[in-house]
Amino acid sequence: MFSFTFFLYSIAFGVGLAMDAFSVSFANGLSEPGMRKRRMCGIAGIFAFFQAVMPIIGWVCIHTVVRYFQSFEKFIPWIALILLGYIGGKMLYEGIKQKDSCSVLPTVGFGALLVQGVATSIDALSVGFTIADYAWLKALVCAVIIAAVTFIICIIGLILGRKIGKCLSGKANIFGGIILILIGLEIFITSFF
Repeated sequence: MFSFTFFLYSIAFGVGLAMDAFSVSFANGLSEPGMRKRRMCGIAGIFAFFQAVMPIIGWVCIHTVVRYFQSFEKFIPWIALILLGYIGGKMLYEGIKQKDSCSVLPTVGFGALLVQGVATSIDALSVGFTIADYAWLKALVCAVIIAAVTFIICIIGLILGRKIGKCLSGKANIFGGIILILIGLEIFITSFF
């Protein structure tokens, strides 16, 4: 049931799906260079959770309401663009508005992290199509592997962002905002080409 190929494909899904979450984690690390390990694990956990849930939702949709999901799929790039554009724009605005580079940077709140989690994982819904022939247990194991890979990749992104954020000081929010906006645009543009 669980072959080497299954694990290899699941890890590859995880790496591919985690690239947007990595970039957003990097941006979060930039904007909060003093981030503690517990918060890093929480942020990575949110991204991993959504990366696991979305393929399962896609799998369920394939087995139940496939025609409704296919009509919804065309809105996925628009949703990602709007969500990441809004959060990135807000970070950019706060970075530009901030006059004193020595002042404490605002942290990304829990609500914004949830929005980031949804925005970066919404394309994972389509993985449900790819794993549609899996039994429910196999689909669940695949989702758990995707979550584990995402967690590790997001931790790496947060660490890198945090280290670079210390060097950038007050400009980190500006760079983080630009990165989020570019990720939203990338998801939007690549969905059409």
